Amino acid sequence: MALPQDNRVIIAVGAGLVIIAAVVLALIFTSGGEKTPEAPPASKGGLTVDLADAPSLEPTRELRCFVNGQFVGMATLADCAQRNGLATDALDVGIDETGALAAAPTAAFAPPPEAPSVELAQAEPAPHMEPKPTTPSAPASSAPAAGAQCLRHTGSDWRVLSSGMSLNACVQALYAGTCVRPGDAQYGRWGETTLRLVPRRVEQSSDNTRFRTLAEQDRNCQFPGLN
Repeated sequence: MALPQDNRVIIAVGAGLVIIAAVVLALIFTSGGEKTPEAPPASKGGLTVDLADAPSLEPTRELRCFVNGQFVGMATLADCAQRNGLATDALDVGIDETGALAAAPTAAFAPPPEAPSVELAQAEPAPHMEPKPTTPSAPASSAPAAGAQCLRHTGSDWRVLSSGMSLNACVQALYAGTCVRPGDAQYGRWGETTLRLVPRRVEQSSDNTRFRTLAEQDRNCQFPGLN
């Protein structure tokens, strides 16, 4: 026997409500489970290179390689070191002028300049003042000037920054806020010691030939260890 039309409407509405209830229950049960862990940052984008850790990059990554100051093509860090006849830790790694990661021997583009032949004097000596007569007093002790002369090499000659400065103060005056690219270097002098700024560090040498690290430089081109 056929159902009245209004009964069919009621049955259709009821069936719809059952379907909606089933969908809602399914969403509640699935959302109550453990959430999928968020992907780590490294999987969200490309490789991020920390230049401070550049020498420990994966062995298969290729960099712009320089030999004798000339770009010779792309190579891994080990291959570039072999082409230069050096160990991998003897190469400076960083971003070059093209914006790419590059490797070059330390100071390959800027060998040490000749040391000053004689100690440079200050450009303008203090004016001579006639001593005023004073009452006799105990003679002052002649203490030596603090520190040593600090010089900057401009690329063609040496310029005096100070005639009496501590080593740390000289390094700060010469290089604070300045970074150089792989293979480049900037030179200075503190007394008889040659100073050399290379990527991520300042080096010192007593013979203008063999250099050793004096201070590490951070990514902001500062020297927190000298403060």
